[in-house]
Amino acid sequence: MKAKNRHPLIVGTFVLTATGIVTRIIGFLYRIYLSRLFGEEGMGIYQLLSPVLSLSFSLTAAGYQTAISKLVAEQTATSRKPSLRPLALGLLVSLPLSLACNGVLFFFADQVSASLLQEPRTASMLRILSFSVPLSAVHSCINGYFYGIKKAGIPAGAQLLEQIARVGCVYIVSSRILAAGGTPSISVAVLGLTVGELASMLFTIAAICPGGLSSLSQIRSLPQRRFSRAQGLPQRLSHGALSCATRMSSGNAALWGKLMAMALPLTANRIVLNLLQSVEAVSIPARLRLYGYDTATSLSVYGVFTGMAMPFIYFPNALTSSVAVLLLPIISESYALGNMDAVKSATVRTVKYCGLMGFACLGGFVLFGRWIGTSVFNSPLAGYFITTLGFICPFLYLDTTLSSILQGLGLAGHTFVMNVICLLIRLAFVFLAVPRVGVRGFLWGLLVSQLTLGILYLTCLHRFLRKK
Repeated sequence: MKAKNRHPLIVGTFVLTATGIVTRIIGFLYRIYLSRLFGEEGMGIYQLLSPVLSLSFSLTAAGYQTAISKLVAEQTATSRKPSLRPLALGLLVSLPLSLACNGVLFFFADQVSASLLQEPRTASMLRILSFSVPLSAVHSCINGYFYGIKKAGIPAGAQLLEQIARVGCVYIVSSRILAAGGTPSISVAVLGLTVGELASMLFTIAAICPGGLSSLSQIRSLPQRRFSRAQGLPQRLSHGALSCATRMSSGNAALWGKLMAMALPLTANRIVLNLLQSVEAVSIPARLRLYGYDTATSLSVYGVFTGMAMPFIYFPNALTSSVAVLLLPIISESYALGNMDAVKSATVRTVKYCGLMGFACLGGFVLFGRWIGTSVFNSPLAGYFITTLGFICPFLYLDTTLSSILQGLGLAGHTFVMNVICLLIRLAFVFLAVPRVGVRGFLWGLLVSQLTLGILYLTCLHRFLRKK
């Protein structure tokens, strides 16, 4: 009886947070290992792949995962029975898109590396990375289903397994190369990323199969009226059977429409945001060269910032990210039932606790940031970045959860506009300030944009709740 009374947000947050902390600890050790194995310049080259990976995920999976989670949560709230149909419909779109993206990245890696990333050395890495895209799409959609039914254990296990497989692959392959007297390439890290995605996909497929086998009838009844006509319905079918088939087909068509109505704006939003982020990521090394750095130094600075300092700043975000992932279906369910008191209660608690955690982390990073950089990463520059970036913590952690609440309330369009505004602020600092004052210009832009985003989120949410 006690287990039934546990709030899914609390239980799910605990599961995801515990897994996230373990995963990030492994990730920290992994980052330290990579930085010492490949150096700061190698880390910079590796981090240049992030825009391509983010853009691919946005195009093929991100919007569909969120839409699946939201639809499953709404159906569970109204019918008390989870359905696999949103998952099946999402995979019908996400998987072909991811395979097409896989082909584009593999066959046009030279063009992408030269024109988009402005670093030809990333071409071979892009070919390896391309195979991770369909693997990521499948397990992301399945994770969306489990988030929708508030079973966070499966996505948490997949996340942990992915990290273990990634680190294990890189360690084994690089150790063998070193033992043979060779020098491992940074491509080994990309291979580990792909192997990690494979392990995660296999795990989630194994988790969904027992429920999937018992619910195959839901997947077979996908919205294709052409199918019924092509097979030819026997004339002997009763009017009752025809009526049932019509209702099933119209229900699937309606579900398809709802899925695409949610997924397409989210996908478009994520693509635009990631395009802007890609411009930012590629422009930072280029603008640092205008400031006076050579190519190796600019890539090293970029590698220290994105590969060492930012992961450390995001470490406490394991908690807020877990809350954000689980808030979306819970807010969606409460809003669908018209329970605005539950929505307001969850929002107030989120703002209070995430704000407190953010200010506590601010103090810790400001006081110990330089020591962390020199002791952990053996990089004084990383220490400088960590100390400066500590000031964004209250807004960074709060913005993560507020974005999820706004999406659960159907305000994804507002979220998109606010994120575009803040990215344009960051780009303005990259293009105007970095050539004049160096990397400090980007840090200032990051602080200003994150503060602006927090204010916009809170204002939008306050106005919406006041109207309701």
